[in-house]
Amino acid sequence: MPIRRRPQRVRALTAVATAVVIGLVLTGCDASSADDKAADGSGENGPSVIAPGKPGEEAERISPEEAAEMADDDTPNSADFSYADMMIEHHAQALVMTELAPERAQSTPVKRLAERIAAAQGPEIDAMKGWLKNHDADKRPSEGGGHDHHGDAPMPGMATEAQLKTLKAADGKAFDQLFLKLMITHHGGAVTMATDLLSEGNNVQIEEMANDTVAQQTSEIGRMREMS
Repeated sequence: MPIRRRPQRVRALTAVATAVVIGLVLTGCDASSADDKAADGSGENGPSVIAPGKPGEEAERISPEEAAEMADDDTPNSADFSYADMMIEHHAQALVMTELAPERAQSTPVKRLAERIAAAQGPEIDAMKGWLKNHDADKRPSEGGGHDHHGDAPMPGMATEAQLKTLKAADGKAFDQLFLKLMITHHGGAVTMATDLLSEGNNVQIEEMANDTVAQQTSEIGRMREMS
């Protein structure tokens, strides 16, 4: 089962908030009704939670209710938006490569692999575009934490223009070998990006997409290495 990895501050808050809730339940089992208000944290002297600060910041004391709210918040952050933007472009290049396979590949397994990749990544592009639209990408948070591979730095695993030109000119066995080489690297880059997102993102839906990418493309890398 995929494991959702939330940012460190949120993970810590989740653990602390859970411990507080358990403590309150156990206390309530033995407390009299007169003490219920204090035991459930609603009184002036109710329990509080120490929330870890961001790097360079001090910890702060908050209520269990505030801790639970922060732990449950999956508002997209800049890493979520960047991941969707980058993976749309990343997947699009994979589709460019798979479109060449029907006419240029010699191996039937390579052709079938290309079909499976296209069948998976086309809908994933649509899903990420839909996510961006639903979350009003024009009002995204400013870039802060998280990796941003836009700009001059290429995204992990992306083929260069020269490599794509060579692939488009290749045929038969030469195409098969180069296609597998480039796609293994391409998939590896996608896994790297998805793994980064699982550490830095905050939105459940995007993290589910990233988990799917890690599982599916790691499996395909193994198959492609066997075919190489």
